[in-house]
Parts: sequence; C-alpha cells; structure tokens
Amino acid sequence: MTIAIASDHAALKLKSAIVEYLTKKGLEVVDLGPQTEIPCDYPDYAEKVAKKVQKSSGALVGILICGTGIGMSITANKFKGIRAAVCSDTFSARMTRLHNDANILSIGERVVGLGLALDIVDAFITTEFSSEERHQKRVDKITKLEK
Repeated sequence: MTIAIASDHAALKLKSAIVEYLTKKGLEVVDLGPQTEIPCDYPDYAEKVAKKVQKSSGALVGILICGTGIGMSITANKFKGIRAAVCSDTFSARMTRLHNDANILSIGERVVGLGLALDIVDAFITTEFSSEERHQKRVDKITKLEK
C-alpha cells in the first residue's frame, strides 16, 4: 500500500511521526509537505494529496493532518472521486473505510494525541471497503452527486 500524506505547519510534528511510523512498517509513504513550520495554508496541501489520490485510481490512500482535520477534509472533498473523513477514533476510521470507501483520512493534531493518531491510522489503512451491495449502492449515489 502507498500512502500520500501532507499537513499544514500546525501539524508538522504529527505528520512526521506518522511518516516515520508507516515507513518502519514497510509501507511506501509519499510526503507532500510541508517540511518546515513556516506558516502555510492547509488547502494547498490538501489539494496535493487529493490530486495524487485522484490520479492513483485506488492504488493509494491519503492522510491529511491539520489542527482539527476539518479544513483539510473540507478541501479534499471538493475534488471529484475523493471521500475524505475526519476521524478522532478508531471505530470511525474503520467504518469510513468499510462502509463509505473513504480514500483520505483527516486527523486533527490538536484533537488527538500521538498514540491515538497512530491507532486511527492503523484502523484506516488495514480496513478495506466491504463492497456489500448496500454500501456500494450508497457510495455510487455519492459519486453520482459529483456530476
């Protein structure tokens, strides 16, 4: 699995920790920035990850981190084919993959601590979409709204 990841300056520490964690697990991580704590705008980084996930045709997932995760998620969801979810617990992270086929996880550094964030990431990346008819039907309805 390949994971595209980005943050804003407020979440650089958590992003760096997640990149290190995923790399140690042997996963391919594409870090799209930033690399410094110089103030930046989260929409610029959400766009980078959303476009990377869009172009991958399901070959990778994304992780976005800002202060709350909300701004990143709102921005990412503007892109066709992106289903980004803000998760602050492992149950939501699992369910958004299992039932909603989410392809981007958004986390708030000011909302969750490091240990919980890593658990949320694990829940997200290890869960696959169920493909059950009822869930696929609902995801298809979401996709139809993008047109």
